[in-house]
Amino acid sequence: MTIDLFTPTTLGALQLRNRIVMAPMTRSRAAAEGMPTDVMVDYYRQRASSGLIISEGIAPSADGLGYCRTPGIYNREQVKAWRAVTDAVHEEGGSMVAQIMHVGRVGNVLNKPAGSETVAPCAIRAKGDMYTDQQGMQPFDEPRALALEEIATVIDDYRKATENAFAAGFDGVELHCTSGYLPAQFLCTGTNQRTDRYGGSAENRVRFVLEVLAAMCGVDGAGRVGMRICPDNPFNDLHDEDPQQTFDCLLQDVEPMGLAYLHVIRFPKGRVQNLELGRHYMGDRLMGNESFDFEEAQNAVAAGELTAVSFGRHFIANPDLVERWQQGLPLANFDLATLYTPGAEGYSTYPRATS
Repeated sequence: MTIDLFTPTTLGALQLRNRIVMAPMTRSRAAAEGMPTDVMVDYYRQRASSGLIISEGIAPSADGLGYCRTPGIYNREQVKAWRAVTDAVHEEGGSMVAQIMHVGRVGNVLNKPAGSETVAPCAIRAKGDMYTDQQGMQPFDEPRALALEEIATVIDDYRKATENAFAAGFDGVELHCTSGYLPAQFLCTGTNQRTDRYGGSAENRVRFVLEVLAAMCGVDGAGRVGMRICPDNPFNDLHDEDPQQTFDCLLQDVEPMGLAYLHVIRFPKGRVQNLELGRHYMGDRLMGNESFDFEEAQNAVAAGELTAVSFGRHFIANPDLVERWQQGLPLANFDLATLYTPGAEGYSTYPRATS
């Protein structure tokens, strides 16, 4: 049988009607206190023909928020609002997983709820700035280092977020383990200079991620859990002395867990061949990402190099991306000016193609 992007597949307990996955994308449309909104219901419903939707990053706690207008899934009201999103996707025959994203040190107090903190493995401020609605561009906060006894609480936040995601109707969850956020901060030598059992050797630095995954898998099995990585990604001032060693150490323990999938962002400028690394450990459950066009993705799936491919930018202005590719129709371009602005414009207002 010929396999292509339109061939259904299974990733763990997840059923995909095609292999065109909507990648997670922060779009900054949530309301105050991390609340999902009605416009988010429309946005995700419109894109439900994808084989799988991976949500934007969702915070497992108030401390996990860092950007303006990003959502959480740590209270009852948020769970109820997310249920409206997943119901809409399911009504269209789609599937959706929640990407759980704790930003760690990548935050600013102006974007966080009152009483929350910016925490990290160590009190090392990230170089750079982030946008705030109140005062425009502002530097990242200086984080407070997590005490050893606090780490178990953060891990439990991921477990609770997984429980909440399933209560909200998500088909699965994905651990965001790149882009300079909390799990990546524990992995990398530049951000993790701890001297306890979570720091120092690669075996110690991967411990946090492994314990988070174990907590997430403990809710309803590993078949509903995925993980996203991008070894050697320097985004948000991240650096590791030996990313090959770090991710070999991590993935040799992740592989036997039986996760639904490994979601790998390719990074040609890095010191690690990311997709090759992913194939070595989880080649039968590998999802590729970053700047694939239709033809390249088709070839990768047909050759068995990838099980599925996720697309971000293509989905922004093309809610009917799957149908456009099926019918050979041209793709629309998105408006950069409305990428992160509040409201429906440039978010849920892109039209479907007329064949």
